[in-house]
Amino acid sequence: MNYAASLAVVGVLTFFFPVAVRIGSYYDVSRSLVITTLMAALTFVAATLVIRWQVARYRSMSAILEQARTQVSADPDNPRAYFVGSEHLAGLLLRLGRRREAAEIIERYAHLGGATPSDIQSLRALLSQTERRQKRGS
Repeated sequence: MNYAASLAVVGVLTFFFPVAVRIGSYYDVSRSLVITTLMAALTFVAATLVIRWQVARYRSMSAILEQARTQVSADPDNPRAYFVGSEHLAGLLLRLGRRREAAEIIERYAHLGGATPSDIQSLRALLSQTERRQKRGS
């Protein structure tokens, strides 16, 4: 587990311990010790699993993104190079929260000769949907 993940676990535990103390004061001392220890261990395990899952998901997305970038740099004039499997490079960037890069890729893709108008339109719609969601969240 890396440094950031460890800090996240400590943060979760920091917020959990006052709750555990309050639960412990509600019960008698022996139960309090058991409940607090059990809950701390369960919180640590749950936080560790969630963090590992998120890191693994981010790494796999980064690997796919790197593959797509390699394809585009190898053949920038081929519209099929912008796809990894069935997903467009701009869609991957939007899922990672990189709107500016996605907008640049969409514009570059739109200027290619073999790009289909339906693909361009769907990518622009996805970009505008992401931007609207971002504005609503702010």
